[in-house]
Amino acid sequence: QVQLAESGGGLVQAGGSLRLSCAASGSITGIGTMAWYRQPPGTQRELVATVTRDGITNYADSVKGRFTISRDNGKSTVYLQMNSLKPEDTAVYYCNVFKRGVIYWGQGTQVTVSS
Repeated sequence: QVQLAESGGGLVQAGGSLRLSCAASGSITGIGTMAWYRQPPGTQRELVATVTRDGITNYADSVKGRFTISRDNGKSTVYLQMNSLKPEDTAVYYCNVFKRGVIYWGQGTQVTVSS
Protein backbone atom coordinates (compact mmCIF):
# COMPACT_ATOMS: atom_id res chain seq x y z
CA GLN A 1 0.00 0.00 0.00
CA VAL A 2 1.03 3.57 -0.71
CA GLN A 3 -0.18 6.47 1.37
CA LEU A 4 -0.18 10.00 -0.04
CA ALA A 5 -0.26 13.21 1.97
CA GLU A 6 -0.89 16.50 0.18
CA SER A 7 -0.13 19.92 1.60
CA GLY A 8 0.19 23.51 0.48
CA GLY A 9 -3.34 24.42 -0.50
CA GLY A 10 -5.07 27.57 0.63
CA LEU A 11 -6.62 30.86 -0.36
CA VAL A 12 -4.77 33.17 -2.74
CA GLN A 13 -5.64 36.20 -4.82
CA ALA A 14 -5.72 36.02 -8.60
CA GLY A 15 -2.22 36.40 -9.98
CA GLY A 16 -0.67 34.82 -6.92
CA SER A 17 1.25 31.58 -6.45
CA LEU A 18 1.02 28.40 -4.42
CA ARG A 19 3.17 25.30 -4.19
CA LEU A 20 1.56 21.97 -3.51
CA SER A 21 3.47 18.99 -2.15
CA CYS A 22 2.53 15.33 -2.00
CA ALA A 23 4.65 12.90 -0.04
CA ALA A 24 4.32 9.17 -0.58
CA SER A 25 4.92 6.71 2.23
CA GLY A 26 4.48 3.02 2.87
CA SER A 27 5.42 0.65 0.06
CA ILE A 28 7.12 3.24 -2.13
CA THR A 29 9.50 1.00 -4.06
CA GLY A 30 8.52 0.87 -7.71
CA ILE A 31 6.47 4.06 -7.85
CA GLY A 32 6.21 5.18 -11.46
CA THR A 33 4.41 8.18 -12.88
CA MET A 34 3.14 10.76 -10.40
CA ALA A 35 0.40 13.22 -11.23
CA TRP A 36 -1.82 16.02 -10.05
CA TYR A 37 -5.54 16.13 -10.77
CA ARG A 38 -8.13 18.68 -9.73
CA GLN A 39 -11.86 18.75 -9.26
CA PRO A 40 -13.53 22.15 -9.57
CA PRO A 41 -16.89 22.61 -7.82
CA GLY A 42 -19.68 20.72 -9.54
CA THR A 43 -17.46 19.18 -12.20
CA GLN A 44 -15.51 16.01 -12.84
CA ARG A 45 -11.93 15.41 -11.79
CA GLU A 46 -9.47 16.46 -14.50
CA LEU A 47 -5.82 15.89 -15.17
CA VAL A 48 -3.50 18.81 -14.43
CA ALA A 49 0.00 17.41 -14.96
CA THR A 50 2.07 14.25 -14.89
CA VAL A 51 5.75 13.48 -14.38
CA THR A 52 7.45 10.18 -15.08
CA ARG A 53 10.16 8.71 -12.92
CA ASP A 54 12.69 10.05 -15.45
CA GLY A 55 11.26 13.55 -15.21
CA ILE A 56 9.26 13.72 -18.41
CA THR A 57 6.33 16.06 -17.90
CA ASN A 58 2.94 16.60 -19.47
CA TYR A 59 0.42 19.37 -18.81
CA ALA A 60 -3.20 20.17 -19.46
CA ASP A 61 -3.51 23.02 -21.96
CA SER A 62 -5.24 25.17 -19.34
CA VAL A 63 -2.16 25.27 -17.09
CA LYS A 64 0.72 25.21 -19.59
CA GLY A 65 3.17 28.02 -18.93
CA ARG A 66 1.74 28.68 -15.46
CA PHE A 67 2.15 25.42 -13.54
CA THR A 68 5.27 23.29 -13.11
CA ILE A 69 5.27 19.70 -11.88
CA SER A 70 8.42 18.18 -10.42
CA ARG A 71 9.42 15.27 -8.23
CA ASP A 72 12.12 14.26 -5.81
CA ASN A 73 12.55 10.51 -6.10
CA GLY A 74 14.74 10.39 -3.01
CA LYS A 75 11.92 11.88 -0.96
CA SER A 76 9.12 10.15 -2.89
CA THR A 77 7.49 13.55 -3.23
CA VAL A 78 5.81 15.31 -6.12
CA TYR A 79 5.34 19.07 -6.29
CA LEU A 80 3.10 21.44 -8.22
CA GLN A 81 4.26 25.03 -8.49
CA MET A 82 1.28 27.14 -9.51
CA ASN A 83 1.88 30.69 -10.72
CA SER A 84 -0.40 33.34 -12.21
CA LEU A 85 -3.37 31.68 -10.57
CA LYS A 86 -6.85 32.39 -11.89
CA PRO A 87 -10.26 32.04 -10.23
CA GLU A 88 -10.97 29.12 -12.56
CA ASP A 89 -8.07 27.23 -10.94
CA THR A 90 -10.21 26.94 -7.80
CA ALA A 91 -10.59 23.24 -7.06
CA VAL A 92 -9.66 20.40 -4.79
CA TYR A 93 -6.25 19.19 -5.97
CA TYR A 94 -5.38 15.50 -5.69
CA CYS A 95 -2.08 13.77 -6.18
CA ASN A 96 -1.95 10.35 -7.72
CA VAL A 97 0.78 7.77 -8.16
CA PHE A 98 0.95 4.71 -10.39
CA LYS A 99 2.68 1.64 -9.06
CA ARG A 100 2.69 -1.76 -10.73
CA GLY A 101 -0.77 -1.49 -12.20
CA VAL A 102 -2.39 0.20 -9.21
CA ILE A 103 -3.32 3.86 -8.88
CA TYR A 104 -3.24 5.48 -5.46
CA TRP A 105 -4.92 8.78 -4.58
CA GLY A 106 -4.37 11.35 -1.90
CA GLN A 107 -7.23 12.90 0.05
CA GLY A 108 -6.97 16.25 -1.70
CA THR A 109 -6.14 19.81 -0.75
CA GLN A 110 -8.36 22.82 -1.42
CA VAL A 111 -7.06 25.67 -3.56
CA THR A 112 -9.23 28.78 -3.73
CA VAL A 113 -8.34 31.71 -5.97
CA SER A 114 -10.22 34.92 -5.32
CA SER A 115 -10.79 37.53 -8.00
